[in-house]
Amino acid sequence: MSSESKQPPAAPDGAAGMSKGLTSYGDAGFSLFLRKAFIKGAGFTDRALDRPVIGIANTGSAYNPCHGNAPQLIEALKRGILMAGGLPMEFPTMSIHESFAAPTSMYLRNLMSMDTEELIRAQPMDAVVLIGGCDKTVPAQLMGAASAGLPAIVLITGSMLTGSHRSERVGACTDCRRYWARFRAGEIDAGEVADVNNQLVASVGTCSVMGTASTMACIAEALGMTVPGGASPPAVTADRMRVAEQTGVEAVALARSRLGIDRILTDKAFENAMRVLLAIGGSTNGIVHLTAIAGRMGYAIDLKALDRMGRETPVLLDLKPSGQHYMEDFHHAGGMATLLRELKPLLHLDALTVTGRTLGEEIERAGPGFAQAVVRPLGDPIFREGGIAVLEGNLAPGGAIIKQSAANPGLMEHEGRAVVFENAADLAARIDAPDLDVAADDILVLKNIGPKGAPGMPEAGYLPIPQKLARAGVKDMVRISDGRMSGTAFGTIVLHVTPESAVGGPLAYVRTGDRIRLSVAARRLELLVADEELVHRSRVHPVVPPVAERGYRRLFLEQVMQADHGVDFAFLRPATARGTIPARKQQKGT
Repeated sequence: MSSESKQPPAAPDGAAGMSKGLTSYGDAGFSLFLRKAFIKGAGFTDRALDRPVIGIANTGSAYNPCHGNAPQLIEALKRGILMAGGLPMEFPTMSIHESFAAPTSMYLRNLMSMDTEELIRAQPMDAVVLIGGCDKTVPAQLMGAASAGLPAIVLITGSMLTGSHRSERVGACTDCRRYWARFRAGEIDAGEVADVNNQLVASVGTCSVMGTASTMACIAEALGMTVPGGASPPAVTADRMRVAEQTGVEAVALARSRLGIDRILTDKAFENAMRVLLAIGGSTNGIVHLTAIAGRMGYAIDLKALDRMGRETPVLLDLKPSGQHYMEDFHHAGGMATLLRELKPLLHLDALTVTGRTLGEEIERAGPGFAQAVVRPLGDPIFREGGIAVLEGNLAPGGAIIKQSAANPGLMEHEGRAVVFENAADLAARIDAPDLDVAADDILVLKNIGPKGAPGMPEAGYLPIPQKLARAGVKDMVRISDGRMSGTAFGTIVLHVTPESAVGGPLAYVRTGDRIRLSVAARRLELLVADEELVHRSRVHPVVPPVAERGYRRLFLEQVMQADHGVDFAFLRPATARGTIPARKQQKGT
């Protein structure tokens, strides 16, 4: 060993760096001897191998344009690690893109979390950098890292740039849905929809609106898991590369201090993330993912408390689909520092971050801020309550979700006749049928797209407006399902109905013609059918939960939990519970 090298403090078993997690040959000395022999075959010296080892989870993939800047990020990241005296060790993991994963990326999120966790455990590293961006990658990595317990830091890939269509600024994917709706309604022709298709995604990177990817980027920073300012820089900017370099520097500091992820992902950090989710008008998917990450740390998210928080946490971020701007505008407005500065009275400022400083200290280090028009003051929000409301009622005994900041105010108090589709195939076959019995004030209901029903809880909750209504000018209807919708979507859409229909939840027994009442103000979702009738329907047509013969699908169907438990696998949860978030008597830090 070089006398000049600086080793990180030893792990509890006395091992660090290349000595960690030795392969079992029955002779620890030989195991290390063999490991060093092989790694030296790649040209490493003993001096290099004496440094703190920083793993880099590389999720670059030709199937994932959201991570198309991964090579450049890794180059800058490695530079930061080497500058700080660490040894970067890149390794591949699963990479999931929302548009390229069948049946849905959510189906593979838990598998990616397992892949991430086991590779962190299996390979010698003192800290790990998690490179993620597209919807399910960041939650999968945080879930896996939380279970592995190693010091970890997140490097977000960053959002795409916006494009231009006929002098109108456009970006994925709220504008994708808007233009497709116009095409379905006959407002634009095939030529124009093809033209806009070339402009919606102007560069590599994640969706440029407050979809799930942007939501999880903001949540990762709110949790204290990124360097300050790590959420907002677009993918192809110098700012993003500087974030990558600084992430490398901080990763080495994490390794040397042994600042474990359990000291970052605390109850206070999760409550801060819940506040941010509400204030940014974040994706409804954010609730599912945050619940899953918290679950890996032994915490349960109290959805009723989340709703109470929402009544005092206004939407401050003027971003599509709840507002008008895009992620690059948020970055130019100061990014998360600007938002957190406004939210200070509602945050736990003593929550620790990966820098070793508290959230409050990082807000102060960011400076006083400047004039901008993207983040509104706490006293002048764009929506007086948080973006997400939690509903209860006999149709959703375990709860349901609505993104009220992206809904039609005129439909949030509504009673209508149910028009029911039994599954996604039934929806596809009948939604545009000229003889579909449907009117603008009806409520569209889609069953069997929950965690088990699809399987994988696809983003099919954004039911299209029936074509004959769309062509008559109808822009929104109340839509209800046990599935999810993209964070880029908009409309009066009730999601995550729990329990799902595939396991015998009340949604399974809704029939066309039933009356349903939605009251967002009262937080109620009611099926106006007598309990005795529902019991009769369940006896006449009992639900048989789906099963699979083999493989990952069998594991998924046997182990996946409902939306209120984050759609995680039961066997991946820790044996010991730590508590509920938010804790009832917990006081915010000052």
